[in-house]
Amino acid sequence: MKAGFFTSILVVLLTLISCNSEPSLQKYFVENTENKDFIALDVSPDILNIDKTKLSTEQSEALNSFDKMNILAFKVNDKNQTQFEAERTKVKAILKNPKYQELMKVGSGKDGASVSFVGTDDNIEEFVIFANRKENGFAVVRVLGKNMNPNNILTLMTVLKESKIDMEQLKPLQQLIK
Repeated sequence: MKAGFFTSILVVLLTLISCNSEPSLQKYFVENTENKDFIALDVSPDILNIDKTKLSTEQSEALNSFDKMNILAFKVNDKNQTQFEAERTKVKAILKNPKYQELMKVGSGKDGASVSFVGTDDNIEEFVIFANRKENGFAVVRVLGKNMNPNNILTLMTVLKESKIDMEQLKPLQQLIK
């Protein structure tokens, strides 16, 4: 009797804890990873093919703050235009959550991009890049890391210029660009 009672309480507690109805990009990624209209990729820092011995201390610190990138892209076609609009609206609604602080926005009308972040100025957990174009679709990129800050991201951009990116890891995205 006691074991059944405790099991019931445990199930109720787990249900209450897991029922966070607040939308997040992480949930959105999980829900759409297997959807045929989406392309999902997880990219590790290894994609950069960088000789770490040639990096400055600042560059090494920036690279070490970066854990991985999650990319979710929706390729629009003649048959899924309505779904494209609905999915794009969902992503925009998620990014309006105060948790996602917008750094910048470019573009006009239905084409454009935005960069947001989660965390504080000194300890950014996630950078989010959302780009969309009505002719191609949209992509959401989550750059995840530990103790990232705007300086690390800018430094990482300089490292990217010197890297020899492994294009094999990005091959699934080529169909979105075509």
